[in-house]
Amino acid sequence: MRIARRVVVLSGLLIALTFSTARAADSKNLDATPQAKAYKALLKAVEAGDFDAYKKSMTKEAGKGIDQQTKEMGLDPKKGIELMKAMTPSDLKLTSLKVDGKKATLEATGKVDKEVNKGTIALEQEDGQWKVANQSWTNAK
Repeated sequence: MRIARRVVVLSGLLIALTFSTARAADSKNLDATPQAKAYKALLKAVEAGDFDAYKKSMTKEAGKGIDQQTKEMGLDPKKGIELMKAMTPSDLKLTSLKVDGKKATLEATGKVDKEVNKGTIALEQEDGQWKVANQSWTNAK
């Protein structure tokens, strides 16, 4: 009897936790989540023109990719971050968050060249911190 009761209580707690997490995402209070804060740190680094902070907000693998792309394009870090600044959407609004263990996906909208775009931002937990793995933006409806 005691074991069955504990299982029921534990199940109830897990269900309550699941629903409270879903409600937090549903309430659009995404800016307070660790994943959104990680993405906002990346955006802040871009806005400040801080290439090193930008790379620190990304996963190690993504940072290596940025270094490679910058080198292939013949850009120094200053020009690379200026390119990122030009490509960063304005009027950003986070619309949803899905977390699956140490991986998460943020969905967002923003404007690029005055046109509404939809974005998908993949994040991963690395060394105990959420980091941006990649992001993609499209104007497709």
